[in-house]
Amino acid sequence: MTKPQPLRDTKILLGVTGGIAVYKSAELCRMLQRAGAQVRVVMSEAACRFVTPLTFETLTGHPVGIHMFGDTGGTGGTGGVISHIELAKFADILVVAPATADYMARCAQGRANDLLAAVTLAHEGPIIFAPAMNTGMWRNFATERNVSDLVENHGWHMVPPGEGHLACGDQGPGRLAELGDILDAVCAVRRPKLMGKKVVITAGPTAEDIDPVRSITNRSSGIMGCELARMALYHAALEVTVILGPCPAEPPWGSRVIPIRSAREMQVAVNAEAETADVVIMAAAVSDWRPATISPEKLKRADGTISLPLVPNPDILGELGARMAGRDRPILVGFALETDNLLDSAQDKLKRKQVHIMVGNMARDALESATTEAVILEDNGAVWESGRVTKTELADAIIDRISRRFAQS
Repeated sequence: MTKPQPLRDTKILLGVTGGIAVYKSAELCRMLQRAGAQVRVVMSEAACRFVTPLTFETLTGHPVGIHMFGDTGGTGGTGGVISHIELAKFADILVVAPATADYMARCAQGRANDLLAAVTLAHEGPIIFAPAMNTGMWRNFATERNVSDLVENHGWHMVPPGEGHLACGDQGPGRLAELGDILDAVCAVRRPKLMGKKVVITAGPTAEDIDPVRSITNRSSGIMGCELARMALYHAALEVTVILGPCPAEPPWGSRVIPIRSAREMQVAVNAEAETADVVIMAAAVSDWRPATISPEKLKRADGTISLPLVPNPDILGELGARMAGRDRPILVGFALETDNLLDSAQDKLKRKQVHIMVGNMARDALESATTEAVILEDNGAVWESGRVTKTELADAIIDRISRRFAQS
């Protein structure tokens, strides 16, 4: 299976303004290319003081736009005349990272006094910007006003800066967002398969408390659910909600996260969200049982052997499937995590849970491995076997099967 390229055939103009975070823009350029995009670059003159244009020319194979009226020398790049209109028309999406306070101020005023600002003013497609600056500059009222204006009145998409140690020695908000978050934002605004759809995804394990310090849980990493959320955002779902059990996996930027702990907490969240969802994907590994009672105090080793009666947890997907039976929406997707008889077990769960799609995979590599083998079954009789794939590739295939159902209907 080929690696997913959510930006295939997408033309991106990467704008680079002057700040210490410029060095990260070269890696962002490569990430956009690996996602399938055609990338060209425009740099401000200040950006050329940090990284030479030759870096981006080598990465993209195209001249870097710098000056409005030709090369004035000393930049190390071609700096040739490249029409701001030509560049604006080339780009499906304009991405500016890092975006300095000065650049944002000029754009909020509609100024076009350098090549990048002129391209920005002429560009008619989506604009994504990732600010990066000193904490004091970021918190300044003028910057806050300009950012608000660009987002609310100009329709720009912002990837907010992160917090941490800055190059100037300060600590606080202002550092360039993680490059993966910027990539997620770019993919999310692309014109895609799930445009306008609301997707709910459960991810990770659940934990059933025994006493204040112990619980029954499983080895689910949460990666599968988070990759599904990422792929849903790549295909521009209107809203992606991740109902997340306790695990280290991090949902993608742009998703809405509802943290839960127990199966019953997950049940409440799923039932509340499913009523307005177009898709519900139950990728979480929900505990089948919970202790009949929870000890209010820590159980002591000195107590010797203990008996721990268990009672069944609610069948969240089964109950949801029964309640939604006969309805086209939401599309219900379940997971069958098995140790043997994968195909038979997945087919049984597909019918018994009354879902539209069932994904079966083996526990030996699905829980903690980076790769897995899976089978995707649909209620129309379609069967797809993945072979050995990464969880990102499997998530892309699942979202593709869901998208096809929308297209057919």
